[in-house]
Amino acid sequence: MQRTASLIALCALVACQDRATPTSPAAAAAIAADRSPGATPGTIELTQVAEGFTQPVGLVHANDGSGRLFVIDQVGLIRVIERDGTLRPEPFLDLRSKLVPLNPFYDERGLLGLAFHPRYRQNGKFYVYYSAPLRAGAPAGYNVTSTIAEYRVSSDASRADPGSERILLQVDKPQSNHNGGTIAFGPEDGNLYISIGDGGGANDVGLGHVEDWYATNAGGNGQDVTHNLLGNILRIDVDHRAGGAQYAIPRDNPFARGGGLPEIYAYGFRNPWRFAFDMKGQHDLIAGDAGQNRWEEVDLVQRGGNYGWNVKEGTHCFSTANPRADLPSCPSATSDGTPLIDPVIEYANGAQGAGGVGLVVVGGVVYRGHRVDGLDGRYIFGDWSRSFAGAPSGQLFVSTPMGQRMWGMQKLMIAGSPDGELHHRVLGFGQDPRGEVYVLTTDKSGPTGTTGKVFLISGPHHAGDVDDDHGDDVGDDS
Repeated sequence: MQRTASLIALCALVACQDRATPTSPAAAAAIAADRSPGATPGTIELTQVAEGFTQPVGLVHANDGSGRLFVIDQVGLIRVIERDGTLRPEPFLDLRSKLVPLNPFYDERGLLGLAFHPRYRQNGKFYVYYSAPLRAGAPAGYNVTSTIAEYRVSSDASRADPGSERILLQVDKPQSNHNGGTIAFGPEDGNLYISIGDGGGANDVGLGHVEDWYATNAGGNGQDVTHNLLGNILRIDVDHRAGGAQYAIPRDNPFARGGGLPEIYAYGFRNPWRFAFDMKGQHDLIAGDAGQNRWEEVDLVQRGGNYGWNVKEGTHCFSTANPRADLPSCPSATSDGTPLIDPVIEYANGAQGAGGVGLVVVGGVVYRGHRVDGLDGRYIFGDWSRSFAGAPSGQLFVSTPMGQRMWGMQKLMIAGSPDGELHHRVLGFGQDPRGEVYVLTTDKSGPTGTTGKVFLISGPHHAGDVDDDHGDDVGDDS
């Protein structure tokens, strides 16, 4: 009974469906809209690299020349894939005792992010994002305390020192969902970027969701920059701190000199679950922001940018009174004239019925590897699944960056699959030092079991040899 009640409550928030949404002509047109010049492969190979995880939500490398890949398992474990492709049996770090208890049926909390310091080879520092039990003094009725902490590696390079924790930042959240969870160091500035959702619930209203300038939608954390750090991408300096502070504020943060909370880098997000920097080019910061009932979006994030939530969902005017129908009009800028920036990718949520593509966008990475012809410089991302309760049916897409204009998107089909589909739920993406891309999946709706897998994306001529690429360190961490 409790499980049924939980599903009903969850479906009100994430638009569950009892069966997979068929791909309608409208949806098919949306996912084949990338008409950019160049040969984009419509079919890719997926080679399994590792398995036995619960919910592998991310994969990163330490840029230390070791060739190791570090997998973030939501249940609280950081696991290591060695240079030869073997998965170490013991974790690099076990944070299970520090997490809030997770609901095995469905939960957005847990160990969500990992980032190695740019000078990890010298200082042994790395950073994690996890969901801790609500701390003392948090507002009544709140659910969880999102925690950013620093750790160090031990004298054994394959194990972290669990006693080295230094907590940098904690944010109390009113609801359990919309945690964001990605952390990453900027490739140009060396600062730590952090994504945090709007606080949870639906519509960005209710307990813990404050008033803002847009009265039509009864306020919301996405448009607020003064009361809390929710609904934002943050940026902090973990190296230059003074006076007992746990971090410093980069001088060019948009509110470093006032007008808002100084940690904020960009705002107006609902749940920026996964983001990544392009390894090359202009090092663009690209974030997938999970929609509610109608539209999923991907944003090209700029310093000080306002990405519209909850005035807009995607490019469409959002209504808290009736979230299943777009408003006919809404402002294109805040009351002080700050423009609301539209996404660069948008597609219909599966809650719209036959015209929908999938339930939740999963932000990806710009491909910079050499295994797949035609993908260099193109953005690979995914959708969690077409259905919540049905069989796993995640999807992979590719898009050609076109600046701040709207990008098209094309579905990637999986070679060797009877129908070309990916029969797993997509949780996240990762990249090795050479720019090759990994897809992280599970077959479960929540953090339970051991169906989590890591796959390497390849082309037809490169499938099968998974242990010869990620061992070479091409970065310079001096």
